[in-house]
Amino acid sequence: MAKEKFAKESVTIMTEMVLPNDTNTLNNLMGGRLMHWMDIVAAIAAQKHSNRIVVTASADSISFKQPINLGNVVTLKAQVTRAFNSSMEVYIEVTAEDIPANKKLTTHRAFFTFVAVDQNGRPIEIPELVPQTEEEIELFDGALRRRQLRLVLAKRMKPEDAQELKSIFNLDPAK
Repeated sequence: MAKEKFAKESVTIMTEMVLPNDTNTLNNLMGGRLMHWMDIVAAIAAQKHSNRIVVTASADSISFKQPINLGNVVTLKAQVTRAFNSSMEVYIEVTAEDIPANKKLTTHRAFFTFVAVDQNGRPIEIPELVPQTEEEIELFDGALRRRQLRLVLAKRMKPEDAQELKSIFNLDPAK
């Protein structure tokens, strides 16, 4: 297995059309359906990076800023931002397009975390991720901070052990 892979190798783009069965009573895309699509596109990106079976470990605060309407074309773009030992963070950006009106807008952004597993479901080591573009580097640099925040919020890490978060939690006695 490769020791490292470029971030761009994991890019995955998925397109769906919002049909009546996907909508709520206001004719907007149901949030659960969107989260389902986000999970699929992010899992594919994680599999591309790890060349392994992956399982969803977490989904960070998905905020519903804009409704997505019946008939809109939804494009989901996912890319691994950083790989740790067996886990990886995936960034997802969602756009909705009203093709007849020639309108397109970004509606959602989220970070999901996946863990690569072997055939018995045990975590397995994955390649390191190499960012190249300015955006990839920015996402890569912030990933450790986001990871530590996830672990602290899940009570799997003590705030004082989260070195990247010292300034956020004001735990640095020198300051």
